[in-house]
Amino acid sequence: MTVGNKQKNKIFYSKAKGVNKSVVYVGSKTGRDGIHGASMASAEFDENSEDKKPTVQVGDPFTEKLLMEACLELMKDNSIISIQDMGAAGLTSSSVEMASKGNLGIELYLDKVPCREEKMTPYEMMLSESQERMLIILEDEKETQAKKIFDKWDLDFVVIGKTTNSNKLTLKFDGVIKGEIPIDALADKAPIYDRKWIKKELPQDKIEIKNLKKVKIEDALIKILSSADHSNKKWITSQYDQMVMCDTAQKSGSNAAIIRIHNKEKAIAVTVDSSADYCKSHPLTGGKQIVCENWRNLISVGAKPLAITNCLNFGNPENPEVMGEFVECLIGIREACEFLNYPVVSGNVSFYNGTNNKNIFPTPVIGGVGLIEKLNKTVNHQLKKNNSTLFLIGKTFGHLGQSVFLNEVYSLATGRPPEINLVNEKNNGETVLKIIKSNLVNSVHDISSGGLITALAEMSINSGYGVKIYKPKKLTNLIKFFFGEDQSRYILEVDNNNIEKVEKILKNNSVYSEKIGITQKNFFEIDGEMKLSIKDLLKINNQWYNKY
Repeated sequence: MTVGNKQKNKIFYSKAKGVNKSVVYVGSKTGRDGIHGASMASAEFDENSEDKKPTVQVGDPFTEKLLMEACLELMKDNSIISIQDMGAAGLTSSSVEMASKGNLGIELYLDKVPCREEKMTPYEMMLSESQERMLIILEDEKETQAKKIFDKWDLDFVVIGKTTNSNKLTLKFDGVIKGEIPIDALADKAPIYDRKWIKKELPQDKIEIKNLKKVKIEDALIKILSSADHSNKKWITSQYDQMVMCDTAQKSGSNAAIIRIHNKEKAIAVTVDSSADYCKSHPLTGGKQIVCENWRNLISVGAKPLAITNCLNFGNPENPEVMGEFVECLIGIREACEFLNYPVVSGNVSFYNGTNNKNIFPTPVIGGVGLIEKLNKTVNHQLKKNNSTLFLIGKTFGHLGQSVFLNEVYSLATGRPPEINLVNEKNNGETVLKIIKSNLVNSVHDISSGGLITALAEMSINSGYGVKIYKPKKLTNLIKFFFGEDQSRYILEVDNNNIEKVEKILKNNSVYSEKIGITQKNFFEIDGEMKLSIKDLLKINNQWYNKY
């Protein structure tokens, strides 16, 4: 997921405008790499998939940077009518999309396309997905100056066609028409698949767990924190520079990363989430849950959620069960987005993901962006002070279906995912955001996979402070209380002199909360049940990496 910021009046679009406007190819030359790359991305693999290597695009980051700089330089004047990258399906997709959006036609002269391989056919040129290429439609008499810019950056700049009023894609090679097809047939009026799909019933809620009362909280927590999924990920993120342009206000590893808008008090928050287990168990609920968790992550840093993008990864859609997973995940995503006023602004779909006829779990990935009006109103998840009060926001019912606890302790993936109450989700989140903006909290963390105790541990690790948690008064089963993955919940660290103010806001907004403990130095403790030093907690969280 890539995120940038731009002034509203400086945004460029891909919609073609005007007739007889120059269609310009810029960037690297076209090769045979990446032909059928888009279709390969939605293909099953087996032990004989080695022959699909030529479909993989050969990227060149250095040239990509040159292309970015050249395009940005050209964007400083009024030369560009429309611009589009050549991604999936290459020149075919970019030209058709531009023409379709503008209700125009495009005529291309393929013998003018810069090629790095000999005797490339029109078919290969149109379907190549070679990287570092853009298609631009220019205003009249802007070609000469634009070419100077791309020459300076040592990039190809060739007029390869023009816009027309034919509403057709016309392909010419050596003066001969090699193909002509109505634009609509490739875009808005392209054939639509209406595949059969099977609705997945909500699994039974009852889960048979043997010897649950004998499980020690400490042992279960150690298993989770030392697992591959929940171990410390800094060994990955520390390999990369997260401070380019020095506008990073909060690095990855918290609820969301925060990037300051250059020379402004405003910032954007970015987060990415997925939950394949929930989606496999019940796709509709899982789809909703991913959106909600993404929304909570942005709330937890003090950002107002604005919009999402998605990357939808599924198995073979010709299988009615897989198609059902896809359909119901989308229904869940749509329901959550509409209720939370959290629109989908872009995305992509990848089907046929699997190997040897075994489909992957339904894996929609949600990337969310939020707005922070003032950087001094942000928080992170690390505990800040000694003897602060810890608030649990949202009700805990002790839902263990499809939980990390079941997976790591019992090696089970069973039951239904936790219920998603969108009313509570929205109300709890908006109220927490109000509290953050009022500067009444030291730290905030949403509760998701691994439940309450995992979230508390994440707040303690690397913070220098631990917690002392009281035994719950209402839910007597401690495993369910600490490891249950009930949704719409947050942990707030609150100074004692702000408790009344926080409680007032919570009450006025009808948000359920309870005080669950306090912060303390050096130890992570549950009253009468377990006590670990923060140093040991960190060692446990690094165990998986240290094995390898």
